[in-house]
Amino acid sequence: MSDPGAFGDGTRAVRAGLPEPVKHEPSVPGPVFAAHYHLPGDPTGPYTYGRDENPTWTLLERAIGELEAPGQDSAETLVFSSGMAAISSVLFSQLRAGDVAVLPNDGYQALPLVVEQMRAYGIEVRTAPTADDAQLDVLDGARLLWIETPSNPGLDVCDVRRLTEAAHARGCLVAVDNTLATPLGQRPLELGADFAVASGTKQLTGHGDLLLGYVVARDAGLMTAVRRWRKIAGAIPGPMEAWLAHRSLATLHLRADRQGTNALAVAEALKERPEVTGLRHPGLPDDPAYKVASRQMRRYGCVVSFSLPTRARADRFLDALRLVDDATSFGGVRSTAERRGRWGGDAVPEGFIRFSVGVEDTDDLVADVLRALDASAE
Repeated sequence: MSDPGAFGDGTRAVRAGLPEPVKHEPSVPGPVFAAHYHLPGDPTGPYTYGRDENPTWTLLERAIGELEAPGQDSAETLVFSSGMAAISSVLFSQLRAGDVAVLPNDGYQALPLVVEQMRAYGIEVRTAPTADDAQLDVLDGARLLWIETPSNPGLDVCDVRRLTEAAHARGCLVAVDNTLATPLGQRPLELGADFAVASGTKQLTGHGDLLLGYVVARDAGLMTAVRRWRKIAGAIPGPMEAWLAHRSLATLHLRADRQGTNALAVAEALKERPEVTGLRHPGLPDDPAYKVASRQMRRYGCVVSFSLPTRARADRFLDALRLVDDATSFGGVRSTAERRGRWGGDAVPEGFIRFSVGVEDTDDLVADVLRALDASAE
């Protein structure tokens, strides 16, 4: 696309990463399945070996870059086999033994595993909650600040611009996990971050049929080490997954708008239920995150979290839902929900529900939630 920064979200999503049109060629070329390429003589050109580059990745990386960093020609994007592969690539390519990293203590469930490995490598890790910009209090001397906003599963929000300015004043890099927001919800690089990182498994692709991750950096120079890590780890996506992801981007704006509308409707309905406590959604005007989220987010996401009085009540509620699958993911076109405490590791009550709202008819979905609450009452 000639100038992605000049277009709206829908136009960018539909056109992102498309090659120049060629007569009789498909508008989105099919996946390229290749472990090696014809390469006589000296190795020149972009495609030499299948672990390093692939034309299908190239188009997807261009597309994601146009969404995360429209108009930023210096930005560079790399895709990975999963969100955790993308997260690991930034942390382990940018940090060395003796460095200090600051991470949230209420973020994605796999982060404690990463912290354990970082400490085994001699990296000092400090943690603090996402809310109230608490990571500022442990930032001195850090090499890298890792932000997750909104946090998963608690949906707290921090001020990315404030934290980034404070980190940069201390010579600290900033990476933002943008999985829950997606680039249509917020653009971390425009808020000052050095890296935007996400799991494309979730709302970005939205159909629950592939695993994917990506990293976007404002400075291509920062990506040299990230690219090297991907090569060493071999954490590359399959061409079919990359092609499916690119195809799915075309409906991202439609899905995000409908899911956001549905999420707010579900949250408003849950507010009226006396058995529901701890209700969170950044788009609710009385949510603790609303003020900050409204400054830096353009869409509030598709996830609602809340608690029911007991584990048994939560299990009965989930079992009574007819339009919602009990599954451990979020961002899909079909609504999902789970009692998050069943996995351990998250500091949440036993009756805590993470509810990912899909694109079903709003009235049908709200009615199903209210009916399931009634059915689950003792």
